[in-house]
Amino acid sequence: MAKACPITKKSSQLSGGYSNRTRATQFNPTGTKRKYANLQKKRVYIPELKKTMTLTLSARGIKTIQKNGAFATLKKAKLI
Repeated sequence: MAKACPITKKSSQLSGGYSNRTRATQFNPTGTKRKYANLQKKRVYIPELKKTMTLTLSARGIKTIQKNGAFATLKKAKLI
């Protein structure tokens, strides 16, 4: 399974394109590069279930859990 945040659905993306200097020369392709999301392994305690889960979350997903609560956020993401 690909690395992705179950809450925000963030995963890696392909990026690329041309810098201004590359545009100035005719035959100078740059190719593509894979950029990865900021994923962290995090243990989350859910007091309603009296249970701990280990999840791979993005930094934005961790902030969402802190704001809305673990149980509500994980239930909305259909992880519980």
